[in-house]
Amino acid sequence: MSLRSNPRSRGKLPARYAAIVMPLVLSVLMSSVVSAISTLKSLGPTPDFLSTWPAAWALSWLVAFPTLLLVLPLVRRIVALVVATPPAN
Repeated sequence: MSLRSNPRSRGKLPARYAAIVMPLVLSVLMSSVVSAISTLKSLGPTPDFLSTWPAAWALSWLVAFPTLLLVLPLVRRIVALVVATPPAN
């Protein structure tokens, strides 16, 4: 089946990019949540929160994304030590 004949594949990146896209999406989501909580705790629900949080998030993401790229192989090894491998069929 070609890429053109499968409408669900249209516009998707090739599978080889999953190793970069997964930590990219994870770092965006996690850094936004953590920086929002941290900024909200520091400033409270004030108008300053909305003007301060984007810069806090950007700095958090700049650290989070490369960190995830570096530590994911280690995390995968740790998970493999803790989680049983499913039996092969």
